[in-house]
Formats: sequence, structure tokens, C-alpha cells
Amino acid sequence: MAQDEFVDFESVSPEIEVERAVAELRFGRPVIMRDGDRQRVTLALDCVAPSLYDRFARAAENRHSLFLTKERADRLGITAETGIAVPLDGADFEAASRHAYALSGTKPAAWAPADTLMAASAELARLALLLPAMISTEIERGDTRFAACQCVDLKNLRRSDAARQRFQQVARTRVPLKDIGDADFAVFRGGLAQKDQIAIIVGKPDTNAPVHVRIHSSCLTGDLCGSLKCDCGDQLRNGLAQLKAVGGGVLIYLDQEGRGTGIGAKMRAYGFQHQGLDTIDADAELGLGSDHRRYEAAAAMLELLGISKIVLHTNNPTKVDGLRSSGIDVTDQVRVTGTVTADNVNYLRTKALRAGHTLELESLIAAE
Repeated sequence: MAQDEFVDFESVSPEIEVERAVAELRFGRPVIMRDGDRQRVTLALDCVAPSLYDRFARAAENRHSLFLTKERADRLGITAETGIAVPLDGADFEAASRHAYALSGTKPAAWAPADTLMAASAELARLALLLPAMISTEIERGDTRFAACQCVDLKNLRRSDAARQRFQQVARTRVPLKDIGDADFAVFRGGLAQKDQIAIIVGKPDTNAPVHVRIHSSCLTGDLCGSLKCDCGDQLRNGLAQLKAVGGGVLIYLDQEGRGTGIGAKMRAYGFQHQGLDTIDADAELGLGSDHRRYEAAAAMLELLGISKIVLHTNNPTKVDGLRSSGIDVTDQVRVTGTVTADNVNYLRTKALRAGHTLELESLIAAE
């Protein structure tokens, strides 16, 4: 293959192009977002040192802007469905950070509605598990100032969604579990960045009937460390117990920490919660929505296990909708409860009142 063919932009598959751009952002390097003849060079403020921020500003000739999502804009008192662009001419790294992350930040003096490339760059940041506050500048085709940067085309960012459902099983073995007995752990590899995801098969589920399934998103603090701020650890263990009680089922354990935002954003949000915000408003301060989780991987894993009809063990209606939109027939829903404590009661109330989870408010109130 000739060298120019090897580096040709159009020769790279959409998912590889996106994965490379995600890696560049996590390393704190700019990427070029392209939509037809329009181009924006962008980098994530979450991964940028002040010195690189200053270098970027000089290279952009101070014609750079900060993209803030509609959630962050709303916290700043601005209504803008596509998010906003805040001009940064004369603003140093600390000023940009205050606009992006500061609790109870002030409304910027100047702003404009964000364009499609800015919004797309925020989606790329979310795939990279970075906060979606993006520094960018528009450049012409053929501009050599950022010639070494990875490019990603907007249409390929959209096409890369198809990769989320491409998985293969790479290992399956027996693991004895406390209070559950023997279970099979099946490891599936695929999706963007070829992540490993796990299915825990309890007993011998009958795939000719609806299979009892729990979709559980990873929670390092709750599942592993016993955090009292959430009910995730309880739901994990109680979910497995429920599957055993009905004679067998599958627990899909997805790598989706912090409702899909990553451990870094989750810990930042925890800090805001300590200052009085609920979980949804804390995420909004960081520019995040109430839930960024996706369920295509779970659907793909279930299909590879020969499961198309399920009874879903969840309190979250979004999981039901997500699986159904991916082709899984959810025939019924079973609630999964945890212990209500003084530490998690407000968190659970927020899930019930603001996220529509099927939790009994009476029991939450009684726990106070």
C-alpha cells in the first residue's frame, strides 16, 4: 500500500477514526472535527495543561471559543438547546475553567449559540469519558497550523454508532459466588475501543421463555467499596439473589461508571453533592445530562447468548426503552431494591422524582 493511501482520511473506518480521536483527546491533544468544507480544531479542557491552553490560543490567534453544553448553559442562566460558544480572547486557563466547571458560575458577558461541530466535539469528549467543555477554533481546509492533528468527520462520528453492537464472546468459565453458588462468567469484547463486558449467568436459564435479566452499570464506589451514598452495591447483590430465586438468569455488568460519565466526572459531581446539589444538578454543573448510559452492548450480548425475550429486573424505565430500541423484547419488569439510609435517601428521592425510577417514596421518607 502506498504511503499516501495509508494516511488517506477516507480509507479509515468510522469507528477507527473515532477511536483515534478519542485517544488524542485523552492525551490532551487537539483533533480536527470536519463537516463538509467546515473544520474546527478542538481539544477538551478537562485534559489540557495551562501551558498547552496558552499554546493553542496563540496558534488560534486568539480566535478560539469555549463550548458549553445546554445543561451547563442552563446552570449559568442561559437557555440554548445546542449549547453555547463563549469567546476566549483575553481569557486565561483559570477563567475558561470557571466558565466550564465552577459551582454557581456567573453568566458570561458574551456568548453565541453553538454550531453543529461544537456539539459534536462534546459527544466525542463523552466517548472519551471527559467533561464536555471544549476549546475550539474554526480553520480553513488546507490550513497547515494543525496538520499533525487527527481528523474525524462528523458523518463518521454518527456512523460509528453501529460499532456499539459488534461483540464476540472471548471467554466463559465457572465462578463460585457467595450466597449464589456456581455461576458462569462470560466475557464479551467489542464496541468502540473494544472494551470487555461481562455477563454473569446464574443457574440454567431457559432461553425458550423470557429470561430474567438484570442490567447493572459499574459503580466502583458502591459495588466494590460499599459507599453509602448510593444503592448500587445492594442492587448488584440483590439482583443476583433475585436471579437465583427464580431459578436462573443473567446479570449483564456494563463498564458505565457514573451513569456513563466515568469515574473522574463522578468524583467531581460527588464534590458538588457535598455542597448541597442533588445528583442531577451536580452533573449539570459539569455540562452533563442526567444519564449518558447506552444499552446496545447489553442487547448484543443477550443476542449472542440466544436471549431475545426478557423479564428485566430494574427500577429504571430508561433501561427498558434502551433495550427495546435495540431489539430486545422486554415482557415484564421487576423492581430491585436496596437499603434506604440517611446517606442515600436524598439520592434515591432524586431518582424517583426527577428520573422516573419506580421507587417507593413512602419508604424513603420513613428512613429520614
